[in-house]
Amino acid sequence: QVQLVESGGGSVQAGGSLRLSCTSSGGTLRWNHMAWFRQSPGKEREGVARIKLDSGTKYYADSVKGRFTISQEKDYDKTTIYLQMNNLGSEDTAVYYCAATTHGCIGGCLRGDLYTFWGQGTQVTVSS
Repeated sequence: QVQLVESGGGSVQAGGSLRLSCTSSGGTLRWNHMAWFRQSPGKEREGVARIKLDSGTKYYADSVKGRFTISQEKDYDKTTIYLQMNNLGSEDTAVYYCAATTHGCIGGCLRGDLYTFWGQGTQVTVSS
């Protein structure tokens, strides 16, 4: 059974950094894209960053460009993506979700409906 498991969330002061991890395991699906989304209370889910696994092509939302970096690491039977988050601000407080899809897409590919598998989410809280 395919699983996406996130880790690395927590609390940090404004200006600090966190690194999130998401490991995909338990199946033979070949992901095309993996991505990070976030959702704050009362706000719509927002696509943050995505990576195309075969080419390494990356795309970022304007709100995080220059501060966040998505990367990947592949083992024999699992894939891990990371989200390095620097210079965090209170606006980055949210539950962060990892997502994966076998579908192809054109453009930024940060629409939530493109992604068919989701992790359970990890909380990031930034205090000022």
